[in-house]
Amino acid sequence: MGIFAVRRAKGNASMVTIRDVAKESGFSSTTVSIVLNNAPLARYIPPVTKKRIERAAEKLGYRPNEFARSLRSKRSHTVGVMVFDMTDPYCTLVLRGIENTLYQASYLPILTDVHNERSRFERYLEMLLDRRVEGLVVLANWLFLDINLLADLEKSSIPTALIDCELKGDSMSSVIVDNELGGYVALEHLRSLGHRKIAFIRGPKTLADSAPRWRGIRNCAKACGLELDARLIVDLPDSRDPLSSFEAGKKLTEALIKRKHPFTALLAFDDMTAFGAIRALSEAGLRVPEQCSVTGFDDVAASALCTPALTTVRQPMEAMGAGAVDIVLEGIKSVLEKREVIAHHRKLAPELVVRESTRKLS
Repeated sequence: MGIFAVRRAKGNASMVTIRDVAKESGFSSTTVSIVLNNAPLARYIPPVTKKRIERAAEKLGYRPNEFARSLRSKRSHTVGVMVFDMTDPYCTLVLRGIENTLYQASYLPILTDVHNERSRFERYLEMLLDRRVEGLVVLANWLFLDINLLADLEKSSIPTALIDCELKGDSMSSVIVDNELGGYVALEHLRSLGHRKIAFIRGPKTLADSAPRWRGIRNCAKACGLELDARLIVDLPDSRDPLSSFEAGKKLTEALIKRKHPFTALLAFDDMTAFGAIRALSEAGLRVPEQCSVTGFDDVAASALCTPALTTVRQPMEAMGAGAVDIVLEGIKSVLEKREVIAHHRKLAPELVVRESTRKLS
């Protein structure tokens, strides 16, 4: 049997073989197999013969049996996509960028959600490698860096790109947003509106994004001569649940209000935190943005839909997903051509999106 096999077009559930195509076209099974597999010898077969065989294949509704083809070529044309928590709204557009780029390159993604569990990550990684994926894209959307976990990825020895996780070494590629620049432009926006008494909800100390965003904020404050009031600075607690930042943002904002140190603007670590802050301000009778401007970070889908629509720093999420896939596909090409796989580290610029949750201080 040849490696092409599909169901018969006219409702017959039996599988069609190369012999069936040969009978329909009037050529030998060998010739049909060469043409349908586009084998090297196909260049010696007359065009008229190829057309008759292709016409017969189309009539019968043939399509290649990719599983059999992968066994023969030792290639799977699949890329493992590992997400640390699919419930994080941040994931949606990143996954769209990953999927769309793989589709255009005729690769099939195998998606896994590791639920922020190390044991689940290890098991899924093992399963993906058993299925001979040719590359890996890891979306570390809420990943608390773990040296041992990264070592597991390094052992896989296949082209790998991490999204939202900055690495210093040369073993794995990474695609991140410029968090430092994002923090800078967020504070600069509030300062340009006349705000000086600004509250800050920083990210968890163990999260990779937190330090560079805060560094950008401090750099902006220094450049503008803006004093940061330590009494208006709070930190999100460590959590492996991305949705927990809504409740944490709400509670931390309530605590800031109770401190009786007035502020006219609040800069939240991310959009979910900002949503929680807006809820707390509203319940305290403070109108956004009339009495307090609020900014977020990420630009998840709900940011444009909430009331008021959220001013935020947009991460180029689709571009990050697409960029990671491009790096992995280049790595796969290097493996096939027996070249060294070179790690690439890309940092993409964020964009300030001004909506209704911020306004000029009156």
